[in-house]
Parts: sequence; structure tokens; C-alpha cells
Amino acid sequence: MTTYPKSEKLKSKTTIDLMFREGKSVSKYPLRLVYTKAVLEEDQKLKIGVSVSKKYFKKAVDRNYFKRILRETYRLNKKLLLDSLEEPYAFMLLYQTKDKLSYEEINQKTIQLFEKFHLQLKPKEE
Repeated sequence: MTTYPKSEKLKSKTTIDLMFREGKSVSKYPLRLVYTKAVLEEDQKLKIGVSVSKKYFKKAVDRNYFKRILRETYRLNKKLLLDSLEEPYAFMLLYQTKDKLSYEEINQKTIQLFEKFHLQLKPKEE
């Protein structure tokens, strides 16, 4: 069973600032994954946060709905991320459109995004 424990939630403002200043990103419309190597506690491979812009969804209820979906698709597909990690990373998963995609579409895009991230890491390790 896969979970999304509190220890995996990205909350450090300094890490988030660093990520947006110096991190790399990979996109699969309408999702974007911003990432950077991070210094995490022992035995931790990753921390992840989700974000939905107020620019696209004015109502908090809509933003929260999409954040819930992003967290759930991450939870179900995080094995794809973990398989490609050799060292600890911090991630931010962003939903970047005003289109209201279905759960299935978002889940599919999340899988494609994580696979794209995996491919982006591959050449550097070989």
C-alpha cells in the first residue's frame, strides 16, 4: 500500500525558494514538476509539495480539489519517482491551466510526467 506520510510533505520555505531559483523542471501539459537535489533527514528519498495557482482558480474550493487530486495521483504513482532516485530530491508538482481535467486525465499526465523526469535523470547517471 502506498501512502503520503507527513514526512514526505515539502514545507521548508528555504527549500522551496531554492527550488524555484536554481531547480530544474519538466513539463507535461498541464502539469509541471520542479525539482532540485535536497538535504533531507536520514533514509528519506524525497519531499513533495503541490500547488494550484490562484490565477487559474479564483475559488479556494476549486484549488483545494485539484491539490487533492495531485496528491492522490502522486501517492499512487510515487513508485515511478522513487525508482529513478539515487539521492534525495525535493519536488513541487504544479497544475498550470484553467481547464478542469478529469481525475483520469490528470493521473495519466502524472504518470507521463514522472516517466519524463526519469528519462531526464537517466543520461546524467550513465
